[in-house]
Amino acid sequence: MTSQRPGGTVTLGQHEIARIGYGAMQLEKLDTTAAGAVLRRAVELGVNHVDTASFYGATTVNQRIRAALHPYADDLVIVSKVGARHLDEPVRARLGDREVEVHLTLAQRPEQLREQVHLDLTSLGLDRVPVVNLRRADRGPGLVAEGDQVVPLDDQLAELIALRNEGLIGAIGLSNISTEQLKQALPAGIVCVQNAYSLLDRSSEEQLQLCATNNITWIPYFPLGSAFDQIPSPTEHPAVQAVATRLNTTPAAVCLAWILAHAPNTALIPGTRTIPHLEANLRTTDVELGEDDLAELDSVVSA
Repeated sequence: MTSQRPGGTVTLGQHEIARIGYGAMQLEKLDTTAAGAVLRRAVELGVNHVDTASFYGATTVNQRIRAALHPYADDLVIVSKVGARHLDEPVRARLGDREVEVHLTLAQRPEQLREQVHLDLTSLGLDRVPVVNLRRADRGPGLVAEGDQVVPLDDQLAELIALRNEGLIGAIGLSNISTEQLKQALPAGIVCVQNAYSLLDRSSEEQLQLCATNNITWIPYFPLGSAFDQIPSPTEHPAVQAVATRLNTTPAAVCLAWILAHAPNTALIPGTRTIPHLEANLRTTDVELGEDDLAELDSVVSA
């Protein structure tokens, strides 16, 4: 097993993690054998940060992680997410301006957050989840809270702090939050923030800088856009393609390399179902953006 961490390391609470980790959501679509091969290859290549959630396939993804990697290495950091739960039967839900069928519903109430943590503990085979991210649902992308799912942030944080005090979770992170919510949550001891962010979408730049000031790890999702949520991909931008051609690499690698170069407190969690794609994601670290490349990419704005 390699001792090198892809992209170097960044601090996540009390842990040192690779700046390029692995987002496990897509493992729901693989059987145990294929999922295990991807996970073991990631760890072999130095990945020690795996992002999951109990609602990914009704703990299916967690079960894949446990089957492949348990008993876990001491330096493996498994990060989960709470705020939704899996449904066996799909329901119609509005995502942005579309109605789609999803196997998810929100689970924002404090007792529901606790239930999800216990699902993680059981399905992953852990005594404590190292980091748990609270996914807020005040806005898209994804489901937006209504009715009894509109819960004050302080109530949710109080429950997560209680879980941390009980030793069931190691640290608290936030996802899909505003600048004001981040400021409100800082006294709780936040270790990471997951927000939508990319070369094209820098609407969370203020949060990123606030995280840097407070030694909080920034973990962007949708760094390459999202077809499901109709979020454009920066890989199609002419400047990105020009830099990729100049450096003999892929537009995706350029976009990910820009994020790593933009802020040292950033970590990535690209997901994939194949080992070749996994290895390509990790080769992002081979992309060296020069000053001219960075200046060209910094000037990119969304149309």
